Amino acid sequence: MSDLRQVRDALAPTGVLRTTINVGNPILAAQSAGASRPHGISIDLATRIAERLDVALELLVFASAGEAVMAVEEGKADMGFFARDPVRGAGIDFTSPYVLIEGCYLVRDASPVTAIEEVDRIDHRIVVGKGSAYDLYLTRTLERAELVRAPTSPRVVEHFLEHDLEVAAGVRQQLELGVRENPGLRLLPGRFMTIEQAMGVAKGRDPAVIEFLASFIEEMKAQGVVAKLMLRHGIEGATVAPRE
Repeated sequence: MSDLRQVRDALAPTGVLRTTINVGNPILAAQSAGASRPHGISIDLATRIAERLDVALELLVFASAGEAVMAVEEGKADMGFFARDPVRGAGIDFTSPYVLIEGCYLVRDASPVTAIEEVDRIDHRIVVGKGSAYDLYLTRTLERAELVRAPTSPRVVEHFLEHDLEVAAGVRQQLELGVRENPGLRLLPGRFMTIEQAMGVAKGRDPAVIEFLASFIEEMKAQGVVAKLMLRHGIEGATVAPRE
């Protein structure tokens, strides 16, 4: 009880756990039309944490991961759900991942590109969601292609089509939706990265906070809770991260 009190006082000193929710990633959360509250695995996990700490839960909903990360870094939120990345790690302490998803490429059927290795060319413009994990990754790793940033991840395919770009990059599930909704598009085989979805808090917090959250995530994986939540929300094409 004393350990939980320490975590509660450090993480949610006002009695309210402010948690960022990124509805730009369908694996984490979604906001149905007309609904007052988003739904998804990140909301379910945040609810369990708030219950364990015996505090109220406030969901701070953002359209992009970049906004969600910034809210935590600036102290406007107590914790958040987003992908681990070295750039974000400068201001965020992460738990281990709970879900692994794939970053993939999309092209037009008429494109001569057939493999991931053919994407990084000087005459290719690749659209990404601004501030997303795959934006950060491709910024570090691309040598020749140009990155073009859409306002949010859900608008990547729309931006790709509107601006007649050569390649779209994103979470597999979002790109698959784009293929279903827009005839004449296809995904390239394989993935260019694995995106590790985790929880995080701003650096400088009491070490007991990240220890608690890390232990919580491992418990949820070990007990099969993450797998059950993925099944409940119909999440396909993603896997439960290995235990650490």
